[in-house]
Amino acid sequence: FGRVLCAMVTPFTDAGALDLEGAQRLARHLVAEGCEGLVLSGTTGEAPTTTAAEKSALIHAVTEAVGDRARIVAGVGSNDTRRTVAEALAAEKAGAHGLLVVTPYYSKPPQDAVESHFRTVADACGLPALLYDIPGRTGTRIEPETVLRLADHPRIVGVKDCAYDILGSQQVIARTDLAYYAGCDEYGLALYAVGGAGCVSTAANAIPARIRAVFDAFDAGDTAGARRGQLAATPLIGLLTAAGLPGTVTAKALLTEVGLPAGPVRPPLLPASREVTGELLAAYRAAKTGCQRPPESKSEVR
Repeated sequence: FGRVLCAMVTPFTDAGALDLEGAQRLARHLVAEGCEGLVLSGTTGEAPTTTAAEKSALIHAVTEAVGDRARIVAGVGSNDTRRTVAEALAAEKAGAHGLLVVTPYYSKPPQDAVESHFRTVADACGLPALLYDIPGRTGTRIEPETVLRLADHPRIVGVKDCAYDILGSQQVIARTDLAYYAGCDEYGLALYAVGGAGCVSTAANAIPARIRAVFDAFDAGDTAGARRGQLAATPLIGLLTAAGLPGTVTAKALLTEVGLPAGPVRPPLLPASREVTGELLAAYRAAKTGCQRPPESKSEVR
């Protein structure tokens, strides 16, 4: 799927409807700025509050907009295996190139059930799939031993890694050919340096060229330049993803501020405050210019 994938927001109109024209414009911008793939209807894409019809329409619109210039990965999954299979088949029919399949949430299935879920989805659909390991949201980890067993499936090709267990990730990378994508922007360069495939980045909504430059520098052997680029993006990454608000909220606030399609978030999420938006904008400008320290922020970044 490439190295730099953007976890793209789903643009809505001011009235809260799906903004397909805005999605196409944003997708073209992200690809032009260096994204090699776009992940639709993931966490940042507000998948829990979009309908099946909206998800399919979004895939159609974005694939039409970017053509063969980027790979389109569709987020699918629920706590119901049958529904997940239906979503995977719908994404395939709509034109997606791959799937991002999240761990079943809320019911907290044991590892044999987690493995069975992923195998069932992969057996039912012809698309290559990334496992989406994000226990902080789903309540269930895909344990490394489970990933190792699933690696034998021909259509399970990688992992979006949001488990915050870089040791476990390295252990799987060392023993398989799975493509490991950092799902947390702060881990992008670190995971890539030990054999990861790249990132699925929330920050790439706002600074795709900066994120791309980090990986380009590393591939060119300029590890010092890659480090500088990662650190230049770090203040914005902290505000986008680690300052107490969901990345969807912060990313949409910033995109709106810089004139890119985003629109409101859907309830139960609420928009970012003007104070937070101002801090995001200052960090964005610093990241764009390569400065590592934006103007003094009043928010505590955890």
